[in-house]
Amino acid sequence: MDQAGLAVRTKSPEGTDGFDRYQAATGPGISRQIRLSDGNTGMGGPRRKLLKPSAVAGRAVTGRWIESFVDYLRSECHLSANTVAAYHRDLRRFYSWLAGRRVAQLSIQELADYVAWLNKRKLAPASVARHIASLRVFFRYLQLEGLLEDNLAELLGSQKLWERVPHVLSPATVGKLLETPRPGEPHWRRDRALLELLYATGCRASEVSNLTLQQVHLDQGHCVCRGKGDKERVVPLGRRAILAVRDYLAKERPKLVAHVSPAPGWLLVSTRGRRLRRERIWELFKRFAARAGIAAEMSPHTLRHSFATHLLAGGADLRQVQEMLGHASIATTQIYTHVDPSRLKAVHKQFHPRG
Repeated sequence: MDQAGLAVRTKSPEGTDGFDRYQAATGPGISRQIRLSDGNTGMGGPRRKLLKPSAVAGRAVTGRWIESFVDYLRSECHLSANTVAAYHRDLRRFYSWLAGRRVAQLSIQELADYVAWLNKRKLAPASVARHIASLRVFFRYLQLEGLLEDNLAELLGSQKLWERVPHVLSPATVGKLLETPRPGEPHWRRDRALLELLYATGCRASEVSNLTLQQVHLDQGHCVCRGKGDKERVVPLGRRAILAVRDYLAKERPKLVAHVSPAPGWLLVSTRGRRLRRERIWELFKRFAARAGIAAEMSPHTLRHSFATHLLAGGADLRQVQEMLGHASIATTQIYTHVDPSRLKAVHKQFHPRG
């Protein structure tokens, strides 16, 4: 994402925020696809002008405008399903706080009270920042529709979100985790293929969940992932991941989809032959992580962090890692250069006068 606007953290847990960066004027995950501030609907669509509020005087901004806004994001802006769902959740919470008051009559002090209300509900700073960004974009949409004259939400400030070094597993710990699905357990081949894919590709849980059979090319040793902004990228597959997926495809998947018609196209399927949902992937990871003695706060995204860190520690080029992770900005990838202590020690020893 572009770096104008709000300073942000690098990477958020998958399923919590779902965004790499937030921006003051345009909101999370939207800056390259939609420029509401200049009236552009994004994605090459026609330019829309702000309507004068007098043209629709007296019309209240009711909850139905949220649904209209969500349709706008989905159909005109072509945002991902996760991004649209996040905006929808944020605005439902805003209307809960609104309690029947008119949006057009809100003052900046009342909007500041909304931010305080969010903080009292113990939301993480990143979540509060996203709520504010969602509100800015929603108010701008209401300007486009002629229901608001001024976007007071743009005056709201956000707490600075500091970059945090991500949690990373050691190669030995990753190896132990990948072996936790044991032969003889229900669906152990699928679960082992799942973990191998997460670590081999660095994909997000949602990206692995949406992988289809046509996107996985085992003979060529790569898969095609569809990430944020509906952008595709090619990610290599390692030997062990290929073997695990082949074993699952040959000996387990046919049984899982035997009673499903038409046959599903998803690579990883549930016990009922349906797509293995992102939430289920989280549950499986937590189960196997606990068995491997890994801290409870770890998530499937931890394998993504470990993937990037281990590549850079082995000498991979930063730009190549950026491409495999699907980061729009290399600044997002650079956080992993600060994670590996062995590299830092080697640099210190080599260049420091008293190293």
